[in-house]
Amino acid sequence: MARSKLVEANKKIENAVVGGYKKIENGVVSGYKKIEDGVVGGFEKITDKFVDSFLTKDGETVEEAKERLKKETDHI
Repeated sequence: MARSKLVEANKKIENAVVGGYKKIENGVVSGYKKIEDGVVGGFEKITDKFVDSFLTKDGETVEEAKERLKKETDHI
């Protein structure tokens, strides 16, 4: 009987520790993903603006300019 109570208490502690760890882990991972998405999104906006301002030809979209530039630099 005493062993059973000890095992039950250990199991409760284990569940609390694992649950707390999972909450922290999920918070850190989701925070990192938000930061990463923000950085990548900001970088894409900057590159799109640069390509639009300096590298597009008449009537060419940003996407078309990026594809053209990629083809031009692939063989280098």
